Amino acid sequence: QSMAFGNMGDDCGTGVAFTRNPATGEKALFGEYLINAQGEDVVAGVRTPSPISKLHEEMPAVYEQFAAIADRLEKHYKDMQDMEFTIENGKLYMLQTRNGKRTAAAALKVAVDLVDEGMIDEKEAVCRVDPKQLDALLHPTFDAEALKKAQVVGKGLAASPGAACGRVVFTAEEAKEWHERGEKVILVRLETSPEDIEGMKAAQGILTVRGGMTSHAAVVARGMGKCCVSGCGDIKMDEENKKFELSGKTYREGDWISLNGSTGNIYDGAVPTTDAVIGGEFGRVMGWADQFRRLKVRTNADTPHDAAQARKFGAQGIGLCRTEHMFFNEDRIPAIRRMICSDTVEEREAALAVLEPMQQSDFEGIYEAMEGCPVTIRFLDPPLHEFVPTEEADIEKLASDMGKTVAEIKNIIAGLHEFNPMMGHRGCRLAVTYPEIAAMQTRAVIKAALNVSAETGCMITPHIMIPLVGEVKELKFVKDVVVKVADELIAAAGVDMKYQVGTMIEIPRAALTAGEIAKEAEFFSFGTNDLTQMTFGFSRDDAAKFLGAYYENKIYESDPFQHLDQIGVGKLVKMAAHDGRETRPDLGLGICGEHGGDPTSVEFCHNVGLDYVSCSPFRVPIARLAAAQAAIKKPRAK
Repeated sequence: QSMAFGNMGDDCGTGVAFTRNPATGEKALFGEYLINAQGEDVVAGVRTPSPISKLHEEMPAVYEQFAAIADRLEKHYKDMQDMEFTIENGKLYMLQTRNGKRTAAAALKVAVDLVDEGMIDEKEAVCRVDPKQLDALLHPTFDAEALKKAQVVGKGLAASPGAACGRVVFTAEEAKEWHERGEKVILVRLETSPEDIEGMKAAQGILTVRGGMTSHAAVVARGMGKCCVSGCGDIKMDEENKKFELSGKTYREGDWISLNGSTGNIYDGAVPTTDAVIGGEFGRVMGWADQFRRLKVRTNADTPHDAAQARKFGAQGIGLCRTEHMFFNEDRIPAIRRMICSDTVEEREAALAVLEPMQQSDFEGIYEAMEGCPVTIRFLDPPLHEFVPTEEADIEKLASDMGKTVAEIKNIIAGLHEFNPMMGHRGCRLAVTYPEIAAMQTRAVIKAALNVSAETGCMITPHIMIPLVGEVKELKFVKDVVVKVADELIAAAGVDMKYQVGTMIEIPRAALTAGEIAKEAEFFSFGTNDLTQMTFGFSRDDAAKFLGAYYENKIYESDPFQHLDQIGVGKLVKMAAHDGRETRPDLGLGICGEHGGDPTSVEFCHNVGLDYVSCSPFRVPIARLAAAQAAIKKPRAK
């Protein structure tokens, strides 16, 4: 092929153009060119190119020919084209064409327009949009021009997408106080815990030194739609003096920083953000996706607000409601602490009686927000040490409230210490030790369902999920407590209300003995966060310290907490699903780990025959689209 020269005079030139605008998807030629130049001149940025529309004035015949060829190429490839061209002595040479890269908004518009123009059908349109791109539509982003000037001072894990800027604060209490004064804040912590929940709500974004993609900060931030960068080990934290050091600069309370939760970048100062905007094309593509998918998509939500948000995004129910997140409000934490520090069953029941109406009210709000869709409520899961006070003033107040000495309370707190709490006294083990906790939560769940059913005329079917089961006998023990309380309440109400009791499969032994466990469980929900860490044998909060070396040395291709390990963990899921349904053919099967919003993991769930995936509210559209693409690739019976 002979060389074409664009730099032989004023009747020569070179350029790059798209058949549609790659930023917006608008149907019009978009690009730029330079007269008397070669391709590298455009890239080098030494000269300012002209918009492609101006070529119509300088070389009308060439422009008309180029527009006709662009139209022909787009119709041939049935997609937006990215083209390079050279003009030599007034003659047009086409050098290259390829499918053009585009923003999420443009991807949706181009897909919809191509359907309307008769070039592709709805199935093809659904497959043209990358599910991961949808994150950019649902969260704030940085102003593009401001971002070019911003200084990157650090990088962590891109734990929850979006952009945020605010003033540095170091505690949940400070985050609330600054927020109430009208300030935007970034909560900076070594790591977050459930007691930070109110501060996380108040913050624009969360930055942690420790933790991985499924750490507390990451999971809760995704559920709230908050920007989060986790695991930035380069931060030298000095919490006592309310400051930290990063890239040689010291940041104190009130200093401005900005976070990009989609890349993990941390910026010095305040970088302006722009709000997310969802156009009509989004709804049309999602509607087509819902026609083709076979997997249902539910959400992980703990509050009526999160449940309502998920419904707006198309969630078909709640696959995981984490009840412990309801205990950290200021009016509730004293009661749970009194329960933990009680000496007798009677004292524990008295403390739980204070919590019961609060839990019931929460459940009523969630049932109403979900408008009759299934709601799966997980009973208390975390170890009790997460609820006890750490500040001296809080310890003294608890001691005073309970008529105990400060020393006695400190001894109780010390006794709750565990060397490996994530594999310790938590989950169903709490209910085996303290059945009164399961009884209280059952009363709250069933009473709430009875009340909402009576008010709305729509009979609620609660799904009660017992966490961390590894032995069928422990599930039966807790289930017996639940059934006794539930049946008495339903009989007293004189209605025919159904409910289900199931379990989370998050311990390898549960997957290996799924056939036995299915004798007592009416549904399985795979908690793949814990199932992954227990199968791999490393902590999801600490793994970020060494996983980088594993990627560099090509031991792992990706973070197993982000993309489901289909060879190992996936084999356990597949085995448990098969064996469970051998025992109970109508066994409900779903996944509620963070993998429920990951497109490759959603495809796996479709292929192994699960009924639904459950994910954070802002990942629901991603899961809907990924489930549709999986069904188009590999159809299965309705």
